[in-house]
Amino acid sequence: MTAQPIAAWGGHDLMELLTLDEAAPRRFRNRCGDRNAHDRTYGGQLLAQALVAAGRTVPPGRPATAMQFLFLQGSLHQEAIDLQVTPLQDGKRFSSRHVRGSQAGGRMIFDAQVSFAVPLDAPEHGVPLEAMALEERPEDLPTLSELPPDWNAEVARTLGYALLDKPAVDFRLPPLATGLRLALPEPRFRFWIKTRQRLPDDPVLQAGAFAYLSDWWLNYAASGGHIAELQPDRALYIASLNHAIWLHRPFRADEWLHFDCRSPAAGSGRGLTVARVHDRRGVLVASATQECLMAVRDAV
Repeated sequence: MTAQPIAAWGGHDLMELLTLDEAAPRRFRNRCGDRNAHDRTYGGQLLAQALVAAGRTVPPGRPATAMQFLFLQGSLHQEAIDLQVTPLQDGKRFSSRHVRGSQAGGRMIFDAQVSFAVPLDAPEHGVPLEAMALEERPEDLPTLSELPPDWNAEVARTLGYALLDKPAVDFRLPPLATGLRLALPEPRFRFWIKTRQRLPDDPVLQAGAFAYLSDWWLNYAASGGHIAELQPDRALYIASLNHAIWLHRPFRADEWLHFDCRSPAAGSGRGLTVARVHDRRGVLVASATQECLMAVRDAV
């Protein structure tokens, strides 16, 4: 495969990013790239496109239930990605797919396994959303661009993040974050998020959009608590290493979702975040985990 240049994503139409061309049976290619702060492909794009590619090969009536994803190398956002889907299972109730992403020269950039299942009539339970969060009106909470400018400088210097809103993403911070600044007193970070764009009633696209959202600020629970100890002259390089999502019941990515992210551990240059995801009614609809690289920049 030779390098195939692609356009930069405009940032507004998420459907453009989720649309894949079928280059060959079970092999797909993206049309545009979403650049991250490190001048690589944003991880959420890779998650979303892997899930959508897998979903396009599965029998109807089997929504996505889980994805385990391994980031292998930094992806070049200006070059096309080939997504090769291999069927692993098509049973009575379950389908499983292996998705491998590569760029020019056979350069492997990710490896993923995605599961799908026929919904069954079965017992249900889920940890409820805390009353404090359930009473919030996410549309009234501040966006990143509405936070104090000095917070942006603090976070950008120590973690390499920029407090800039993505046009396609509506991201709101509740008082737990804003009232205590972004230097977290404990390894916990929560937020509300949804796509700004109304999406089709396609379970594959809704799941793909959720996969895209699930990479947005998830690892801040692991890294944000270390801002104070890093000041005034140390900084971290942050990058996603692996990611997993579980989709417990049907929901929409274009309606408000509450992420309660907690980091149980960080050390040896890695930090783990575990997130519970509830809809606005307080129903647990998904879970997500991410391990990230947390390396002092002069050691990278």
